[in-house]
Amino acid sequence: MAVWAIGDIQGCYDSLQELLKKIKFNVAEDELWIAGDLLSRGDKSLEVLNYLYSIKDSIKVVLGNHDIALISAYAGIKRPHLTIIPILEAPNAQELIDWLRHQPFLHWDYRLGYAMAHAGISPQFDFGMAIRHASRIEKKLRGRNYKAWLKHMHKKSSNRFNARARSLDIEKYILSSFISMRFCKDDGELNFKQKGEPTEYKVMTKGLKPWFACPSRRSMAMKIIFGHWSTLGYYQDSNVLSLDTGCVWGGRLTAARIDLEEPILVQVGCQAKADIF
Repeated sequence: MAVWAIGDIQGCYDSLQELLKKIKFNVAEDELWIAGDLLSRGDKSLEVLNYLYSIKDSIKVVLGNHDIALISAYAGIKRPHLTIIPILEAPNAQELIDWLRHQPFLHWDYRLGYAMAHAGISPQFDFGMAIRHASRIEKKLRGRNYKAWLKHMHKKSSNRFNARARSLDIEKYILSSFISMRFCKDDGELNFKQKGEPTEYKVMTKGLKPWFACPSRRSMAMKIIFGHWSTLGYYQDSNVLSLDTGCVWGGRLTAARIDLEEPILVQVGCQAKADIF
């Protein structure tokens, strides 16, 4: 059995199929980890979601910001992007949305030594905290009152974890850190607005660093697989493995085999054009 991890698909169905063919993915034997953002912006988001649902027993998915945006649009909280309207209008929309709502924000395998979260794990969390906090918001998203909960989650988040804050504000920080973070300050305070490459002048002059390079980051026994950051692209060190290589933006779709001593990288080019409007 091979275990492969894939970065943000974002509706690039044709590229996904090409990549799975290239890695010789065997749905009956292999396992596929997907680092969130399954859909949106790409031209075949419904096809991607239907396919992944059809092989759901062979995949491990964590939710990303675009996946939450789809669930929020279905709940009537957020205006849908044009590329996800076919999902909302599909006859099996409720089945697909309910399946997404029951996916985690954090997946891990102690045997492999890897954990996966869409944007990563907050530098203020150790791994035990990450597990507890992910479970906390997963229960909310799966619950009967998920629509009211999601409505609050779209409000502005604090940049710093505060265990004494109101419950909903704590959960807003937890959610934002798992699906939206990129940069932080030396003391671990997150910056949810800043995008771009870590080497950009405007980033460096603000004293910002990638979350995984935070000097005060808590120790983590697991190597973290994440996506979400197309301008960072593929990046690997002893602590993290970044797999969002911007397929939908004209880049590549990337898979890494993670059940070996050193990951094997496989990529395919983008076959879709992003619809940014």
